[in-house]
Amino acid sequence: MSDAIAEPTREAGLRRLDEFASRAGARYTTSRSFDFGPGRRGNVSALSPYIRHRLVVEQELLETVLQRHSPAAASKFVEEVFWRAYFKGWLEQHPDVWVDYRTSLSQELAKLDADSGLLKRYERAVAGNTGIDCFDAWIDELITTGYLHNHARMWFASIWVFTLELPWQLGADLFYRHLIDGDPAANTLSWRWVCGLHTQGKTYLARADNIQKYTDGRFNPDGQLATNAPALTESRAFALKPIPAAQALRPDERFGLLITEEDGCPASLLDDAVPATILGAVATRLRSPLPVGGPARDFAQGAVVDTVDRVTRTLAVSGEVTASDDWGSLLVEWASKNRIETIVTAYAPVGPVAELLALAGDPLERNGIRLVQLRRVYDNVNWPHAGRGYFKLRKQIPALLEQLVPTVSR
Repeated sequence: MSDAIAEPTREAGLRRLDEFASRAGARYTTSRSFDFGPGRRGNVSALSPYIRHRLVVEQELLETVLQRHSPAAASKFVEEVFWRAYFKGWLEQHPDVWVDYRTSLSQELAKLDADSGLLKRYERAVAGNTGIDCFDAWIDELITTGYLHNHARMWFASIWVFTLELPWQLGADLFYRHLIDGDPAANTLSWRWVCGLHTQGKTYLARADNIQKYTDGRFNPDGQLATNAPALTESRAFALKPIPAAQALRPDERFGLLITEEDGCPASLLDDAVPATILGAVATRLRSPLPVGGPARDFAQGAVVDTVDRVTRTLAVSGEVTASDDWGSLLVEWASKNRIETIVTAYAPVGPVAELLALAGDPLERNGIRLVQLRRVYDNVNWPHAGRGYFKLRKQIPALLEQLVPTVSR
């Protein structure tokens, strides 16, 4: 990842993967925690925007890396891939955590109008005027490029909560609005983990010496950071819920393909079936009540446009991209215009796309239109192990690799 915004295409993602794969072993293990700054990202993959939008899917990521390294040599990188699966699967089984976050975010935004002290601290933080050099630099990088190194994200969140004493929901919203790899599960749960809510009582404290070491001496906020990180608490527990049942397309069924920012490789889900028509739709602007950052908005839009263009060319089917927040009316009108009674889309995990599809459910049903969400084998295999802590899934990684990439996982 350089200073330039990543190109939102599958071609660019595959090119980045090919460039990085040879470095996914020992070199990645020893250097991955260093944040050398914008323009110096050769120590990390910078593939997260492509994986988040599934312009590159996890299985091909694992296959490419494990063709060049053994599972042991690439274990740190492989674990990072499975962390994403864990976060997605955990939130899928605890969807009320997302609902609670959205509700509490609205409440915290309302408090800004009522608490001038809170508002001043918040405005100074988001403007990068805290006087903490590293934090202020990360704000600028986040808003300008839509990206932060993973270690910087942890430091940032810890400083936001424990040093600046700002609500974690407002920080999670800031990230989600601006990150080009902004993901409901990874973002929400990472913030909850830093402040002691995801793993109850376990917090992450940013330390000046750690920042100095892992930014290669670029920053040293000695004496400026909180020295303790008391865990936040919440009054409710979130029940474990079953993963929604997998769905399937009926043989010889005439259907339209809906492409969203959740999956940039939907044709691989169709088992050679060809849609009658294709529609692309974007939900990025619904990430937050506040304006979404340009890099995040543009990457998601570009990913959908790239996917529609690519799939229409490959399948020789007409397609279009539209902008609408009323997916009920949008999908009903699109289905009627193209005389289809089934709409197929890649499974939408917890987040804005899933919310829009849920709202579209009643209008579609009233008009006799069936909505089919096709879930990837990768998710079906991983998510059942993600209901509790990460280490339950981590223990299964060798067996999961045997299922997912059997030819290269030994």
